[in-house]
Amino acid sequence: MPAQEHHLPVVRTARYYQLGELSAATRRVWIVAHGYGQLAMYFIRHFAFLTDTDPGLAVVAPEGLSRFYLQGTGGRVGATWMTREDRLTEIEDYAAYLNQLTETVLAQAAPTVAVTVLGFSQGAATVSRWLAQAPFRPAHLVLWAGAFPPDMDFAVASQLLQRLPVTLVCGTEDEFVSEEALQKQLQFFRAMQIEPRLIRFEGKHTLHAAALTELYQAELTALN
Repeated sequence: MPAQEHHLPVVRTARYYQLGELSAATRRVWIVAHGYGQLAMYFIRHFAFLTDTDPGLAVVAPEGLSRFYLQGTGGRVGATWMTREDRLTEIEDYAAYLNQLTETVLAQAAPTVAVTVLGFSQGAATVSRWLAQAPFRPAHLVLWAGAFPPDMDFAVASQLLQRLPVTLVCGTEDEFVSEEALQKQLQFFRAMQIEPRLIRFEGKHTLHAAALTELYQAELTALN
């Protein structure tokens, strides 16, 4: 008789990092999800120059629930949001984690706070799947060097993206996102009657300070 697969929900401790203070004076919260093999403590440093100059902005970086050695059995450690193994369960787990985190974070801010959700690389698909079942609606979705997951139910995707401003960000020399892939992503959104904002920068598969500044300034303009 073959082994039977079972699942047992357990309690575990998740880690996240925060820049800026959360209070009734917080105007904006950015929830930023790292890519494959990264750690939140290093990923969030890219956003420090924004919170250093804007006391009304807080940035929260959750970390993927699975950590691993990037090479062999020692040395640098990274985290991942999911793998193909037990995939659906992992999606459910990180969605529940991000829902709980958001509830905790937003409880410390004013009810009118504007939430931007940014996903980098693997984090782009992660936040897209999460938001499809999240109890709140962000003011802005940013997919940086990553794609909206093509395997999501079209009806669910359409409901999520309806009247949701979307920005795509990608380096001109990104080794993981070809020009063809970027154009397919644009076509995907246009098929749902959505015209995303596109920000390009000269660079590879990474965050980029000038592009982050452009993103930040565009949000300031939209709020004012």
